[in-house]
Amino acid sequence: MHAFVQIRKQEADETDAARKELELLARLRELPSLLIAVSGGADSAYLAWAAHRALGSRALSVTAISPSYSAYDRAELEKFIAHTGVRHKFVETHEMENPAYRANAADRCYYCKDELFNVLGQLAQERDFAAVAYGVNADDTSDFRPGHRAAAEHRVLAPLLEAQMSKADIRALSQRAGLPTWDRPASACLSSRLPYGTEVTPERLLLIENGEAILRELGFRQFRVRLHDKLARIEIAPEEMSLAMTPEMSARIAQRFKAAGFLYVALDLEGYRQGSLNAALGKR
Repeated sequence: MHAFVQIRKQEADETDAARKELELLARLRELPSLLIAVSGGADSAYLAWAAHRALGSRALSVTAISPSYSAYDRAELEKFIAHTGVRHKFVETHEMENPAYRANAADRCYYCKDELFNVLGQLAQERDFAAVAYGVNADDTSDFRPGHRAAAEHRVLAPLLEAQMSKADIRALSQRAGLPTWDRPASACLSSRLPYGTEVTPERLLLIENGEAILRELGFRQFRVRLHDKLARIEIAPEEMSLAMTPEMSARIAQRFKAAGFLYVALDLEGYRQGSLNAALGKR
């Protein structure tokens, strides 16, 4: 009986997700034109695809390049662009020039998004686009995300949120559409790996990027390298922890991380979880 109930639930969820997609596409078609902020994660990639489907040449996806955007993320995004044919443009952002961003307080994300939406707003004005949108979804409102305040101030649209799409909806619909991003692990900018109060510098971001590239080369899929001075605190997805904790793999990780410039290497026993650095905010 329990199995039967579960199947019915999955079918109902799929139907609901399909309804939300129809609603999303209908709302997008009402816009004269649209710029979409795209990082390459599952959410923004799906929104880029949906806007391309609804608006065609009247939609332009835009990705910001800065030291906090990894080479790996860019390569994965370029594969998505080639696969889908969405109109796309790279632009540069300069949040690193803002002392408030580099200070890495709890509202760092606000200054990043403020710079992003300033750049996209100027581009929209220059190219006569009617609006700018980004890929926040219904699940994101339960986490601490100061970047949402910047979006509200710049009057950036949130089509996925308006359609009440969850992360599960987006992954299911992306898979149905054949998007290569449908099961891409959750991602975030490299600056999110630094504890609050640790200055954001290009050197630290590069160290983190190199560490995560090592884990990817060793076969891990979902992880974070949190940088605490010269210590790498590695978060691995629970289902991959057994591999990481074998003596052979532990030795390989430690050897390669130290060769990359880390002084100490530690495996977080709680495993990967989004926003783990936010735990420090409640202890101040």
